[in-house]
Amino acid sequence: MSTSVSSALAAPPPPTLEDFGRDPWWLIGGKVVAIFAFLVVTVLMTMWIERRVIGRMQLRVGPNRAGPFGLLQGLADGIKLALKEDIVPRQVDKVVFVLAPIMSAVPAFISFVIIPFGPTVSVFGHHTALQGTDLPVAVLLVLAMSSMGVYGIVLAGWSSMSPYSLLGGLRSSAQVISYEIAMGLSFVAVFLFAGTMSTSGIVNAQSDRWFVLLLLPSFLVYVVTMMGESNRIPFDLPEGEGELVGGFHTEYSSLKFAMFFLAEYINLTTLSALATTLFLGGWRAPAPISTVWEGANAGWWPVLWFLIKTGLFVFFFIWLRGSLPRVRYDQLMRLGWKVLMPVSLGWILLVATIRALRNEGHDMQEIVLYSAIAVGVVLVATLLWETLRGRGGEERETAVQGAAGGPGETGAAAAGGFPVPPMDAPHYHGRSAGTSRQAPAATTSTTTREEVGSGSH
Repeated sequence: MSTSVSSALAAPPPPTLEDFGRDPWWLIGGKVVAIFAFLVVTVLMTMWIERRVIGRMQLRVGPNRAGPFGLLQGLADGIKLALKEDIVPRQVDKVVFVLAPIMSAVPAFISFVIIPFGPTVSVFGHHTALQGTDLPVAVLLVLAMSSMGVYGIVLAGWSSMSPYSLLGGLRSSAQVISYEIAMGLSFVAVFLFAGTMSTSGIVNAQSDRWFVLLLLPSFLVYVVTMMGESNRIPFDLPEGEGELVGGFHTEYSSLKFAMFFLAEYINLTTLSALATTLFLGGWRAPAPISTVWEGANAGWWPVLWFLIKTGLFVFFFIWLRGSLPRVRYDQLMRLGWKVLMPVSLGWILLVATIRALRNEGHDMQEIVLYSAIAVGVVLVATLLWETLRGRGGEERETAVQGAAGGPGETGAAAAGGFPVPPMDAPHYHGRSAGTSRQAPAATTSTTTREEVGSGSH
């Protein structure tokens, strides 16, 4: 009993919004340097882990030459990029061309300053929170920096005066706009439950239960949107090598290209750390450890739990890159506008209704029951709508094929469509060597192989 009381007295309380802004200047500078060093080292380690894991998934060795187990491969690549010739095409807008990679990299560093690494600790006799700083609207700072980062991509594509770069920048702008809205909506439910937008307050609100259990739909929406925000496979349309060479950074080389590369991996870490903060309890230990060990959430141990959770999210990104193919652009837009946004809006209405009824003193069992019924009705109505819509699409497709001379046509292309042969005609499944390859001008659905082979159209 005395041990638990003394440990409780020794451990300082969790940081709140009022605790920030009181540190000495050297401690603030130390935090900034520590965050910068952590992000740079994380980028190097993430690159090595990604290449090793994907190499293992594809039955390859991966980097194993530079340093033990290839650990210095990322550092070697960085030095190579720094020493390469910096080529600037003649026709580019040089001022914007140089500023674009800076606008992508700097907001990526700023976003991480509001991420809490751990509770209040003692550093050379000063009690300080393991967090750069906090704001009443800290989560909105991440969204703002993400919006600023896309300016770098768009301006890089525009200033390069290249069609491939311009298309990559346009894709990125449309993609980020589409998925930032759904990402912001996924945060609203967290704000309603936590009662604050500061990251330290959100972590404190998850002291007894993580929000991933209470707000699972919001968590799933955020996971999809953070993949869209990171511009990585399966959503790497802005830099699709198959059709855009390299996308928005086609004309970049040397350190400018390295800054785009750095911004991508820092955003990967920032999105993973933000998911840990909002939905997985932040730096707090998992339930089995926190219940058995009283000091799991005190001192420097929470930094370990935070790094493990963030590392699992980064591994999830890598696993998706090695497993999924790139989606089409229309599929990307349809998912963002027709699926994620309606689901997020409906979920926010449901959460707000539950919170209002709970504050008025209604029974939680009745609230959960009625909420489940409402969700079931919406899902059934959505399923029926999609089924009827699919049947209507098939009927329209049949009518269009009939008008164009395809299946369902009873004569020549009288409806004004272009005459095409029927796709289900027998001669399309087994054409002989002497069969004419010229498509009939006006054929019917009863055309036989003998008629085509004899030259009668």
